[in-house]
Amino acid sequence: QVQLVESGGGLVQPGESLRLSCAASGRRLSISVMGWYRQVPGKQRELVATITNGGTTNYADSVKGRFTISRDGAKNTVYLQMNSLKPEDTAVYFCYGRMITSIDYWGQGTQVTVSS
Repeated sequence: QVQLVESGGGLVQPGESLRLSCAASGRRLSISVMGWYRQVPGKQRELVATITNGGTTNYADSVKGRFTISRDGAKNTVYLQMNSLKPEDTAVYFCYGRMITSIDYWGQGTQVTVSS
């Protein structure tokens, strides 16, 4: 069983920054991709950013140039540095992990609220 535990959400004002972290734990961890998705009430969960174990990144157009995803392979941890936050970034952010077996795991979610 694999567990993904997020931390770092909170309430910030527009233009400020937040850093999310997600640590994966479990037996025989063989993670190929980690990333972040977000969801607001009434809408589908959407991709924010992903990073492969080789370091290849992918970002949603709405966050390019503002968010940076990184990964510490030794710690099985993925980070999302979010700068220049906007009210439309408000959502529950979910950590995502895909194993080399193509099984997907999700964290419990962390709330990010951007409001003045």
